[in-house]
Amino acid sequence: MAHAIGIDIGGTKIAGAVVDELGRIVRQERVPTPTDTGALEDAVVAMIGTLRGGEEIAAVGVAAAGFIDAAQSTVYYAPNIDWRNEPFREKLEARTGGTVVVDNDANAAGWAEFRFGAGRLVSDMVMLTVGTGVGGAIVAGDRLFRGGFGAGAELGHLRLVPGGLACGCGQFGCLEQYGSGRALLRMANEIADAGGIGQRLARVRAEQGALDGGLVGDLIQQQDPGAIAALRQLGHWLGEASASLSAVLDPQRFVFGGGVAAAGELLLEPIREAYLEHLPARGYHPEPDFVIAELVNDAGVVGAADLARVWVADHA
Repeated sequence: MAHAIGIDIGGTKIAGAVVDELGRIVRQERVPTPTDTGALEDAVVAMIGTLRGGEEIAAVGVAAAGFIDAAQSTVYYAPNIDWRNEPFREKLEARTGGTVVVDNDANAAGWAEFRFGAGRLVSDMVMLTVGTGVGGAIVAGDRLFRGGFGAGAELGHLRLVPGGLACGCGQFGCLEQYGSGRALLRMANEIADAGGIGQRLARVRAEQGALDGGLVGDLIQQQDPGAIAALRQLGHWLGEASASLSAVLDPQRFVFGGGVAAAGELLLEPIREAYLEHLPARGYHPEPDFVIAELVNDAGVVGAADLARVWVADHA
């Protein structure tokens, strides 16, 4: 089959790539994300034209944050872009003359890991992307799960703490408020305020003016006790959520991606501990693998391209 194009629309940049059937990137492009929706559409169309370069392309997959309908066509809602019920697929197909498929960015990343990365060789997998927020993807029986309306697998909005911290979704106690990069930063600041093992965090904060994800990440890699304590708190919440997900979905593997996953085994250890602590019927329930994502920054474009290829095959 011909190559496919994957486009990943992020908050600050649009990444695009031509991807072959084995998930390998043939060529790629990156441009800043325009703030105007019309200019954004123009930028995506221009990128598709540049990447195509006269070559036969099977289809184009576009990944974006937000709720996408089950037909992989309309963006119901996008948090970073002023899209509400946006018929993005229809617009792009009219302007490019090719087949276009639109999907959620976490779905695209999860599918890439399932097909070509850390999720290989299993049929059922859950991916949690731990960045500023928490994204999710579910693969069940070798198929990506989207739900009846296409807006499923919003795992960052699992209710983890009833009456807990307010979430941007309008609810309280969501996983995203306890298991995200933003949560890690909050925990690190709380530990810095408490003194003791947080003394170095407090000193770095005073020197730099504020803590950020990069500073906390560096301290984690340096095995700073305060930063490790914050990471273990975050890992506990992710492990507790994973135990609940396991009771419902019974995956063979959990894959963790996003910037926080760069901590590797330092993150996975508390996740496994909390998972076992909260797993129903512990000792009688088969235990899944817990691994770190492999494709990192390329997962969005690779997954979007392959989902477009799958759509073409399913509709042949």
